[in-house]
Amino acid sequence: MSRTVPPAQTVETRLKACAEDVAEKLNKFLTDEPRGAEQYRPQKLLDAMRHGVLNGGKRIRPFLMIETARMLGYEHPGVLRAACALECVHSYSLIHDDLPAMDDDELRRGKPTVHVAFDEATAILAGDSLLTLAFDIMADEKTHYRAEVRTELIRGLAQNAGIGGMAGGQCLDIEGEGRNRTEGEIRQMEQMKTGALLRFACEAGAMLAEANAKERAAVARFGTCIGLAFQLADDLLDVTATSEQLGKTAGKDAKAEKATLVSLHGIDATRDELNQLIAEAESVLTVFGSKADILSATARFIATRKS
Repeated sequence: MSRTVPPAQTVETRLKACAEDVAEKLNKFLTDEPRGAEQYRPQKLLDAMRHGVLNGGKRIRPFLMIETARMLGYEHPGVLRAACALECVHSYSLIHDDLPAMDDDELRRGKPTVHVAFDEATAILAGDSLLTLAFDIMADEKTHYRAEVRTELIRGLAQNAGIGGMAGGQCLDIEGEGRNRTEGEIRQMEQMKTGALLRFACEAGAMLAEANAKERAAVARFGTCIGLAFQLADDLLDVTATSEQLGKTAGKDAKAEKATLVSLHGIDATRDELNQLIAEAESVLTVFGSKADILSATARFIATRKS
């Protein structure tokens, strides 16, 4: 079946517009106005949260959620709210990843990391606050009118962000520093640390749209492919790009003696697998016809990005 694929600029334009929408909405969530009659929110903590979540970025995860829901015929202001909740979790993870006890990085998206701009204690609390804010947003009826959908979103986010997902993957990543790991161990870690939230972004779009089982299965497989592809692209960039290009410190994996699929198989073999994953991601979307053009092009964008 022949499909019309939009040019890369179309995806980049939509991605930029989505990033602006997400930033604007997050800014509203993080004003100094109390959310309840008796709530007081410390200004320093708000400033640190804003520094960590309003510092640019592509907003790939919100974009995947919004575009998946749109592909499935669901467009509602609540989708942007759910996408912001997911971005809060992602941003919290970056703030904590950058801490001296974790990856110990001083640069994120070309700017000082939160613990550098403020202090370690405030950075920890900013991450904690963004994580809990995410569930506050997801639980609000403005996110979806059906409580069953909100419950599914909350549970999915918790599972993919927690011990069996992103946080667990980060633990495996730290444990793997300085020792040889099997290919299976590396793939398990990357599926959890990076892949879990990217897959959930797609699955959440289907949850919001109340998609059927067949649609959900296709979206979930697409998300799995995209999750690993994103990590492979990241690993390749870590060894081929400069810190200026990345907006963060390049070569961190080698310096920390982290085993990656690039270090295990080499650059060429990793690029081959990346291309195979993108081909599979596009293939599973064919059931949606031309409605999937943007997501299909997004898969290619993820594979060819420069930062």
